Amino acid sequence: MLQLARRIGRAKPSAIMLIAEKAKQLKADGRDIISFSIGVPNFLPGDHVYAAARDALAKDSGQYGSNRGSDALLDAFLAHIREVGLDGYARANVATGIGAKHVIYNICEALLDEGDGFAFATPYWTSYLDIAEILDADIQLLPCPAAQDYKLTPAQLDAALAKKPRVFLFNNPCNPTGMVYSRDEISALADVIAKYPETWVITDDIYNRMVFDGLGYHNFVHARPELRDRVIFIDSLSKTYGMPGWRVGFMAGPEVVAKAVTTMNSNHITNLPEVVTAAAVAALSGPQDIPVAKCAEFQAKRDQVMAALSQVPGLVCPKPQGAFYVFPDVSVAFGKSHNGVRIGNDVEFCAALLEAKGVACVPGSAFGEPRAIRISYTCPTPQLAPGLQRIVEFFAELK
Repeated sequence: MLQLARRIGRAKPSAIMLIAEKAKQLKADGRDIISFSIGVPNFLPGDHVYAAARDALAKDSGQYGSNRGSDALLDAFLAHIREVGLDGYARANVATGIGAKHVIYNICEALLDEGDGFAFATPYWTSYLDIAEILDADIQLLPCPAAQDYKLTPAQLDAALAKKPRVFLFNNPCNPTGMVYSRDEISALADVIAKYPETWVITDDIYNRMVFDGLGYHNFVHARPELRDRVIFIDSLSKTYGMPGWRVGFMAGPEVVAKAVTTMNSNHITNLPEVVTAAAVAALSGPQDIPVAKCAEFQAKRDQVMAALSQVPGLVCPKPQGAFYVFPDVSVAFGKSHNGVRIGNDVEFCAALLEAKGVACVPGSAFGEPRAIRISYTCPTPQLAPGLQRIVEFFAELK
């Protein structure tokens, strides 16, 4: 009997999309559903982005583009990252892809052989584990529970890097927790990384423009410029500009890595579409009023979510300072029942919440933390307060 390749058995569908699809189906069936599940920003880019796309369609060349990305797009991205203090990069240090997920996959495929060590913190974005398993890497998880604010400590990182993993992947601001590392915390971790020159470092920082409370965005290269030779920075249009469906991701890092990603593109995708490239250049180079306003709006929504969750006795939730997620530890509900339905874990909690209150959240086990759930608060503003009230009522009704 013909068989698929072994790696496809290690690939799994997105747990987040499964929840989102279930919520969508319930809504289609007539249920009143409020979704806090999928991590989409739920706003659209400015008119100048669409104008650029229309102009590109009118002038479409019909030709193949650059495997790396057009010069105009590379230059726009370089100008964009200089604004957050990542200067000194040239076109040779940059490459593009069909979204950040594709760029990360290409980088991991370029850096990791089967069995190579791949270290990252838990909770993690779901695709990190999926990519590691598809590539058959030696996965090294670094648990960061709510008790330590879901943040990696220098001691943990030191112990992990002492095992000489080929790649350490770091996410700041973090999906799913919304946590952001301060300048001092980044500096302390960078000091550890400097001790271990055999490990590549990927910083998945696609929420770097969504930081609250004046904390600011900080990168290992800011703290230790000499790390530039092995730190690879990831960014995307999806969250900052409300363009997840346009699928544009970027990397900036060592020339050898950017060249490898470009080579992978030549085999996988050839190039980004011309119309998408034009829209991306306009987003990066044009007015930034919408991203700035949305960051302020998300901070206000964060405050609203935290105020609601503070009403639940025993619930633990470190205060996020970026992205648009809150990641409460809901284990206080485990062992209790709602209308006769016993809740033993995060999956059962989310299933009971969806059935009883019509609120969709993602179980924390999808992110490697089974005591928690992820709340994405980018829903339309009129839905936020009712959705939060339903969650508070659900907890109050537990017995």
